[in-house]
Amino acid sequence: MQRNINNLIGYAVGATDGEIGKVEDFYFDDKTWTLRYMVVKTGNWFSGREVLISTYALIKNLWETGTFLVNLTKQQVLNSPDIDTDQPVSRQQEIELHGYYAWQNYWDGGYYAGGLSAIADPYVATAQKRLNEQGSNGKQSAYDQHLRSTHKVTGYHIHATDGEIGHVKDFVIDNKTWQIVYLVVNTHNWFGGKEVLIPVTHVTEVEWDNSKVYVDVTVDSVKNSIAFDNSVFNHSGEGHSFYLDHTIHAV
Repeated sequence: MQRNINNLIGYAVGATDGEIGKVEDFYFDDKTWTLRYMVVKTGNWFSGREVLISTYALIKNLWETGTFLVNLTKQQVLNSPDIDTDQPVSRQQEIELHGYYAWQNYWDGGYYAGGLSAIADPYVATAQKRLNEQGSNGKQSAYDQHLRSTHKVTGYHIHATDGEIGHVKDFVIDNKTWQIVYLVVNTHNWFGGKEVLIPVTHVTEVEWDNSKVYVDVTVDSVKNSIAFDNSVFNHSGEGHSFYLDHTIHAV
């Protein structure tokens, strides 16, 4: 099944000994479009501090009740490394966080999503390959930043091959792999007053500094695509088969 990010904001996060707080944001890996962390606003028991909780820590998703359960105690969260979620999260900070919690890392070739071992989805692997083909100077450091906030990427302008088509309104994820599979694009200010789904496999480039996303589809293909009905999508918890039949095709 699939879920959209906006409807997960505000979900409660429960530890093994009580509630930790509420989900405020998600961080995704800009290489694979996989959600890696929840940004959780803690309650009064922790002075309202924001903490990062890896999706690897999830043990159960109670979609009906709006709750994520994690295999952590409140004391563990209380003593966790202090990371400023208002600033970009570096790899060095991730190493410290994973060392503290003894979480499996994902950047050395391993793969995990939602606490479950899995084979990388070729659907998203295609998008990763395209982004990698943009080129790299081959230099990396412990402070490289590969995590992006879904909140901050919301609003990025979407550019088709022949013009601008809208902006990022939301994201649709696979709730088993925690990978982003669609961008929800709002075209209201451009040509039609509707929201459409564009698979991330069509993303050819992202200018993170300029808040722009480039996709290999045409303006007409977006105009002619089926509108995304958020109410239907979320009441059923499913939308993949219906929208996949109307997927926007690359040029």
